[in-house]
Amino acid sequence: MLLKEIAKKSIYVLLIRILGVSLLFGFTLFLTNFFPAEDVGRYDFVRSVLNIVGGIALLGTNQSIIYYSGMLEAKNNLASIKPLYYKMLKLIILSSLLILLSFNLAFSEKFISMVFKKSDAYNLILKTFFALIFFTVTMLNIDTIRALQKTVISELFRNIFRYLPVLLGAILIYILEKTRLIVDVYLIGFLILCFMSTACTFCLIRKKRFNKLPSFFFTYKEIFFTSYPMAISAIAYFVMQGIDVLILTTYSSFESVAYYSVAVKLSTLTALSLLSVNIVVAPKIAEIYEKRKTNELQLLIKKSTRLIFVISIFLLSFIFLFSDHILSLFGPNYIVAGTPLVILLSAQLYNSVSGPSAIYLNMTGKQRVLNLILIIGLLTNIFLNLYLIPNYGMNGAAIATLVSLVLWNSMAAIYIYIKDSIKVFLN
Repeated sequence: MLLKEIAKKSIYVLLIRILGVSLLFGFTLFLTNFFPAEDVGRYDFVRSVLNIVGGIALLGTNQSIIYYSGMLEAKNNLASIKPLYYKMLKLIILSSLLILLSFNLAFSEKFISMVFKKSDAYNLILKTFFALIFFTVTMLNIDTIRALQKTVISELFRNIFRYLPVLLGAILIYILEKTRLIVDVYLIGFLILCFMSTACTFCLIRKKRFNKLPSFFFTYKEIFFTSYPMAISAIAYFVMQGIDVLILTTYSSFESVAYYSVAVKLSTLTALSLLSVNIVVAPKIAEIYEKRKTNELQLLIKKSTRLIFVISIFLLSFIFLFSDHILSLFGPNYIVAGTPLVILLSAQLYNSVSGPSAIYLNMTGKQRVLNLILIIGLLTNIFLNLYLIPNYGMNGAAIATLVSLVLWNSMAAIYIYIKDSIKVFLN
């Protein structure tokens, strides 16, 4: 019954994610065909910076609130998530403001322009930091809604509402012939999302009928020491996702960044199944692990990995077979990203057979182990990017992603098997 429920919810989440990806790719097609590649590159640069810095400012709260929801559900006291959310909200607002202040005090325009070899890099990053608070609150709200067992609403925010403001804004600035404002439109979108998601979260908290009154009250110290290990893993993961774009920006043009980013987006299509299943099973892993039901946990992981692989292989095969045709839809120049795309697809294939290893470690109190594994993967990724991108450009960036992803996924799966005798690899 549990597995049927997970499969059903995973399909719902996957369908929403497919709609979201369709919206994202419709937006990307619009950008690449009607906006200069240089403006598209600026947008992708800012998006990468925001994801990395946002991962730092969130302090892992968006991950830990899912962990807490599973734990509180096992103790039949989900009502305690209400005061927990309010404290997390205060923490991320404070961290976002501190990061903005630190950036202004520590880095000059001359230094940033020298690092990225772009005259407008400083202004782009400064705008991103001003939007940081709206981004972090939005991300926490989305996962809080999921923790309140409203997965569909959470995914609508994450995959549909998230892209609507920038899509509508992009159409407007195209009509007005102000395409350089795409970065501003993208960042303002998070201001809108922040207010929408906060209103929704507050409303759900008020209307939610809990079985009991809150009986678990976590201190800021407890929240921080539970969340920060998850923050480290999230930061490492986001940096691995965005560092290639940042280093490519330093050694190449915004146009090359635009071409490579399209390949990245296409390859991550195949991660939809992993993300969809992870969203559903994460609180279940925490709950079952808390109850020490090892056999049930192994069955859950086994079925989840198989579901991830079955869905992924169809998308992987389709994109691989028609890669040139798909890339050409974004514009004739985007076909140069063909080789990086194939390399990145190989990385995602390995990702799909590796199962929900990262989520397992996060949800079973092994955050510090995951941190170490991801830091090793991150350092490998940075080293390879710094070595390969100056020599091989986009291909080097894709190879760095492939090697680091294979490395950290293998380490995580081996550790889980040795520690808990749980097989996360496809079997």
